[in-house]
Amino acid sequence: MSGKKRTTEKNLMVFSGRAHPALAEQVADLLETGLVPQSAYAFANGELYVRFEESVRGCDAFVIQSHTAPINEWIMEHLIMVDALKRASAKRITVVMPFYGYGRQDKKHRGREPISARLVADLFKTAGADRLITVDLHADQTQGFFDGPVDHLMALPLLADYVKEKYGTEDLAVVSPDAGRIKVAEKWSARLGGAPLAFIHKTRRTDVANEVVANRVVGEVAGKICVLTDDMIDTGGTIVKAAEACMADGAKGVVIVATHAILSDPAVERLKGSTAVEVVVTDTLPIPEDKQFDKLTVLSIAPLISRAIHEVFSDGSVTTMFDGMA
Repeated sequence: MSGKKRTTEKNLMVFSGRAHPALAEQVADLLETGLVPQSAYAFANGELYVRFEESVRGCDAFVIQSHTAPINEWIMEHLIMVDALKRASAKRITVVMPFYGYGRQDKKHRGREPISARLVADLFKTAGADRLITVDLHADQTQGFFDGPVDHLMALPLLADYVKEKYGTEDLAVVSPDAGRIKVAEKWSARLGGAPLAFIHKTRRTDVANEVVANRVVGEVAGKICVLTDDMIDTGGTIVKAAEACMADGAKGVVIVATHAILSDPAVERLKGSTAVEVVVTDTLPIPEDKQFDKLTVLSIAPLISRAIHEVFSDGSVTTMFDGMA
């Protein structure tokens, strides 16, 4: 028999961009490994450069980067890292994006608009990504934009268990900030022991970004602690107006819960002055000290991401992490 056989061992290597190194370090620690050292800097004209300081040939690479502000710079760095790994002969490249940049632009509302979420997926595929891992996409169908496996992780169990432990003795109601996210609210209700559902009927201005009008609450919230859930908080306008609508309908209190704390100005001031008793988020995006406040609780997403990476690396099942719901 001609040819030569060799049994190879899989080699997990974790890489981090510069957008949110603290999260990547936590993930690497939980995986009992370290981050691969690299040189990364910008030229005088803003062009980015990345070079890894160790051999990556044949490795199973996991490249972590949160798409925070300045979002275009960090997406570009993420793409460059993937390209560097491909050209250095990494065996498999998994892009880990706790927050999927441009995820809100997943469909056309009007003519001549882009579908930028699809463009981002195409860019990573072209760069050399074999697989994506992300957390709480704005729309589930975004998974179909990438031509390859996508592991869509859910922060709901982490967030809901925190709410249940702290407010479980209260009379709760789960409130969706709009009718489009009622299915997510149903999952929250199941996790919180069948808490009743409500949603905010609202209209969004098409001529002004980040502007909504919260019209009324559909459902019974009087005398209840409202758990107001969303996938992200950007400028805070939507979620704060929804909280005000709940209180106007007689709610006992409002707890705002979201996965991604973008917190663009003036979100912090709006949330600090809001009627909410607590704002609970995860650290999928970095939250600098000047954007932290007394009402804010930040839960670590690192255990979820590290477990997903372990399942992918060991050819396990990511779906079993969520009782078959993922």
